[in-house]
Amino acid sequence: MNITHGLRRALQVNPNGLAIVCGERRRNWREVGERVTRLASAIRGLGAEDGDRVAILSLNSDRYLELYLAAGWAGTVIVPLNIRWSQLENEDALRDCRAGILFVDKAFAPVGTALATAIPGLKLVYADDGETPAGMADYEALVAQSDPIPDAMRKPDDLAGIFYTGGTTGRSKGVMLSHGNLMANALNALGEGLWPGSAVYLHAAPMFHLANGAAMYSILLSGGSNVVIQGFTPDGVAAAVQKERITDVLLVPTMIQMFVDHPALPSYDLSSLRRIAYGASPISDAVLMRAMKALPNVEFTQAYGMTELSPIATILHWKEHIGDGRAKGRHRAAGRATLGCEVKIVDANDKVVPTGTVGEIAVRGDVVMMGYWERPEETARAIIDGWMHTGDGGYMDADGFVYVVDRVKDMIISGGENVYSAEVENALAQHPAVAQCAVIGIPSERWGEQVHAVVVLKSGATAAPEELIEFCKTLIAGYKCPRSVDITATALPLSGAGKILKRELRRPYWENRDRRVS
Repeated sequence: MNITHGLRRALQVNPNGLAIVCGERRRNWREVGERVTRLASAIRGLGAEDGDRVAILSLNSDRYLELYLAAGWAGTVIVPLNIRWSQLENEDALRDCRAGILFVDKAFAPVGTALATAIPGLKLVYADDGETPAGMADYEALVAQSDPIPDAMRKPDDLAGIFYTGGTTGRSKGVMLSHGNLMANALNALGEGLWPGSAVYLHAAPMFHLANGAAMYSILLSGGSNVVIQGFTPDGVAAAVQKERITDVLLVPTMIQMFVDHPALPSYDLSSLRRIAYGASPISDAVLMRAMKALPNVEFTQAYGMTELSPIATILHWKEHIGDGRAKGRHRAAGRATLGCEVKIVDANDKVVPTGTVGEIAVRGDVVMMGYWERPEETARAIIDGWMHTGDGGYMDADGFVYVVDRVKDMIISGGENVYSAEVENALAQHPAVAQCAVIGIPSERWGEQVHAVVVLKSGATAAPEELIEFCKTLIAGYKCPRSVDITATALPLSGAGKILKRELRRPYWENRDRRVS
């Protein structure tokens, strides 16, 4: 199977079924199939060959969904770029994967032009309404002018996409996912009852992010209906649910909190909404309780995983959020191994630890990534004997429920986005007043965790926290920058080997909590 399998099936069994809604545009699967085959032809016409990388930097749209399919149909590899990254970060990703074509919408057309100036030979395609900027090909013109081509019929072990995640050493890594990886995850989710063919799914989470991709690939495989909004707002989600009778949506916990706390929520008809999947970061008990009260007819399901796992490893079903499951505290778990996955908890020597003992969560299955793009050493450290080592600390109970309690690797999850401390520290260290710094995650009611920096200044130097935060914003994406900074006159605590003891810095913020992630 490959990622275009679902489209081929929909064209055969449900060609007149509703495929995509975006604003006032509504298309059935026959119309989408025609556009995808022509767009794939256009991609080849722009010079892309088998395995070449095709990138996109855009807000959510129906064209984004078409490109996911067309890239596979053309035999190329899609590279969704992070809309929250700085231009320099996305330039680094484009250079790293050597993408030859970049699709942009109106919001990112100026960035696209700057990227094409910085990267000679990069071809731009304008994938939006309105006048096409100079130096760009027009998406709709390419579709209209190109003749349909047959599906390239990529094999399961062929590369389908490169999804960039933060780098533990300060530079992003490209996670290589095959057609087989993505289809295995889609089938696993469908087997668990998520996102069936009858679903009307709302793309509200960013489409570059594989959290939304987990649902998207399942919907594309099952032939359900896709409704797309440009991006998340509480009113935007509520209005779409009311107008299009949405049944399913995936939201990160921060979005759920903003949605259920929205004062205008009771004015919308949300009666069609049946299921909310949440993931990318843990949800607090308080937010979950408010959500269940505000949406009493909605079933909540947690999906835990990571990009490197295509992305789902465990599922916590609705029944564990209520009744006997809740009484046993299982609503605080990340769930049990999903269909097609195995999970174990290991110690520092990669030995399985006893039930209830905290260790590192490791996962095996057809969802484990092919590796990191052109980084074999980092791949070898992450995947050992077929097991992906997640970097999350947790334990498993006697019934196979996994509880995430800490992080082994130095990562913060803020608002559903991964932030690697090294990236932020590398930025802070470039400020002329900074002698030493450490970046940690501390609890945040709104973001789950927030990025916090502890800084020692050089002798005689001065710098205010606000100045250091603004300095970081010139180098890295805003969501990675510290939201708070402590400037201390004392040296940071060090281990015998001279490594900063971040657990000592984190301890005051996480005391009296049953887990050290949020």
